[in-house]
Amino acid sequence: METAFLITAFATLFVVIDPPGLVPLFIALTRGMDAPQRRAMAQRACLIATALLTMFGLAGEAILGFIGISMSAFRIAGGILLFLTALDMLFERRTHRREGQTVDADHDPSVFPLATPLIAGPGAIASIILLIGEGGGDWAATFAVLGLTWGMIFVTFLFLLASPPLERMLGRTGTIVITRLLGMLLAALSVQFVIDGIRQTGLI
Repeated sequence: METAFLITAFATLFVVIDPPGLVPLFIALTRGMDAPQRRAMAQRACLIATALLTMFGLAGEAILGFIGISMSAFRIAGGILLFLTALDMLFERRTHRREGQTVDADHDPSVFPLATPLIAGPGAIASIILLIGEGGGDWAATFAVLGLTWGMIFVTFLFLLASPPLERMLGRTGTIVITRLLGMLLAALSVQFVIDGIRQTGLI
């Protein structure tokens, strides 16, 4: 196995998953939760993302092909779901998360949008499938890519655990400002997902 392949795989996964970029999103999505709740959310999200990426890494194309879903359709769907999350962040519809109020027990962002599509999103799933495909079906290459994926998700978990000190540094006003800004960026990213998906269909 070539070192260049491993370096390329590592760089691709780091850019696509983007652990540092998930920190402010995690702060925004778990605002109002205490440290144990946040740790549980981060742990659950990372475990679910690991299971999803491993499953798609081992049988991604077969799974999507079996149920008749193309990667372009998956990317479009992920973009739409991410856009809904962006709207929620922009207009602060979850008013129960405001200061002085308790968090609804039903509010659990660990599955959506943290695990998917933020960590194990269309980009990450597509990257896993493509990287394993480049290995030519070699099991050593397959497990090397999966190992890098698991390591990257563990790094993501560490970044998420470091979010409380960052939130204290920003304060309530800073967190709200960043939430609005990231809502705009998420909206743009979700639209880009949809555009890329449509482009992959050959319609444009």
